[in-house]
Amino acid sequence: MNIELGKFNTLTVAKEVDFGMYLDGGEEGEILLPSRYVPEDCEPGDELKVFIYLDNEERLVATTLTPLVQVGEFACLEVAWVNQYGAFLNWGLMKDLFVPFREQKMKMLVGKKYVVHAHLDDESYRIVASAKVDRYLSNEKPSYEAGAEVDILVWQKTDLGFKAIIDNKYSGLLYDSEIFQPLHTGDKLKAFVKQVREDNKIDLMLQKPGFEKVDDFSKTLLQYIKDNGGRTPLNDKSPAEEIYATFGVSKKTFKKGVGDLYKKHLILLQEDGIVLAKMPKS
Repeated sequence: MNIELGKFNTLTVAKEVDFGMYLDGGEEGEILLPSRYVPEDCEPGDELKVFIYLDNEERLVATTLTPLVQVGEFACLEVAWVNQYGAFLNWGLMKDLFVPFREQKMKMLVGKKYVVHAHLDDESYRIVASAKVDRYLSNEKPSYEAGAEVDILVWQKTDLGFKAIIDNKYSGLLYDSEIFQPLHTGDKLKAFVKQVREDNKIDLMLQKPGFEKVDDFSKTLLQYIKDNGGRTPLNDKSPAEEIYATFGVSKKTFKKGVGDLYKKHLILLQEDGIVLAKMPKS
């Protein structure tokens, strides 16, 4: 059995003591799960899924809490305190996550949030974090097809838009001209691959691309008009922000959806909005 430090492990309860349970850590020996984390009715022989990290004495310790980041992942975390060695981030556990000064792009300040990568320090075998996230992103050619849905972590603002970390592995870019909602560093959301460029860079968008999205939105728009008395004051002259606030899509997608319904003779276009071509019978 190999214990994965900084990750969840499934371990067997070896014995009960006054201050918790000892778990069988194989070659690493017994690992303490303190009393505050022991589930009710837990007994020796039970298997528990626990997160393994190091306590203040650098000993392996277990918890049933879920940290905000695991080893090998990226996250946006708040600085809890700093000292002469570096910064300490709140990651949801008793012991804070250490960022040495050498791993900071700029001096970290208490109360501020930063995107970091968690990993094991090669020399000390401690779990540490780095704000120099570029070096931990993959340079491999991504295998995504256009339109693939991905999980992203918004990373930083650039002149072109926002950089984002895709599936805890790749760097991608959301262009300002295609963003129709407020974005902030640290936001986690779904996105879609627009294209993988020849230089392996990934362009992203927040709306599902292509005709499938238009078809999906056409149905949404039609139902919305039906549910709102057979009309909507929005039309293709409405501000993109109002369209996004109402439907969560870009103005381009909205206009395609309107065009789709108009061609099917399901709606009528008027100066003050859109109405159903024929009110459904009740």
